[in-house]
Amino acid sequence: MPIQSSVEIVDVTEDPKYERFLYLCIFHTNKEFIGKSIHKTYKHRYEYLKTMIPKGFRKKVLFYKGDHVGMIEYAPVEASSFPIIGENVIVMNCIWVHKSAAGHHFGKLLIEHMKEDKKGTTGFATLGCEGFHRVFVKKDDMEKLGFYSLKSMKVKHKGKKKGGCFTIHLMWMPMVENAILPTWNESKLMEGLYFCEHHPLYHGKHGCAELRFILEKC
Repeated sequence: MPIQSSVEIVDVTEDPKYERFLYLCIFHTNKEFIGKSIHKTYKHRYEYLKTMIPKGFRKKVLFYKGDHVGMIEYAPVEASSFPIIGENVIVMNCIWVHKSAAGHHFGKLLIEHMKEDKKGTTGFATLGCEGFHRVFVKKDDMEKLGFYSLKSMKVKHKGKKKGGCFTIHLMWMPMVENAILPTWNESKLMEGLYFCEHHPLYHGKHGCAELRFILEKC
């Protein structure tokens, strides 16, 4: 059976049947889902979605042979969780494919789905990390998907698990020639992100919840 006939990409943004996928990373959807109290347990995520879904936020989940193995989140720049600045730019919050589904190019398939869904944009932007201990949102993975680095900043966490320095990259994939390049709000980036507690730059990680800025330059 061809791979494509076993693949389905589902928009989970506003369908109650897929609510657990909207709030949780696909690799945490097997744990107990707390339903109506979701806004208390995942307060930042709840507040982000409530505000940004009406502005164009979308989350898609890739099912392969009935199993959820991949996901992608994206939004117009004004509805993004990242402090990225640009005109007619779509920001990819995250993309992930489970290692059990490696080798089928599902990451590129999700990127193509996003590009088809957002025709007319000048380009797509995201963040990539380099030299960080987490395997999530790695710069080289973003490059394999078609992005390249526009600018970068070397930082470290200020919290309990300080660790060493790592680099954050502003990644870019243009869709038109001579597109106006996006940039970022550096100060906002140093505060950390609030849309997902599993992201390496989540404000609540490493004992940083009480800090205004969770990062500092190296």
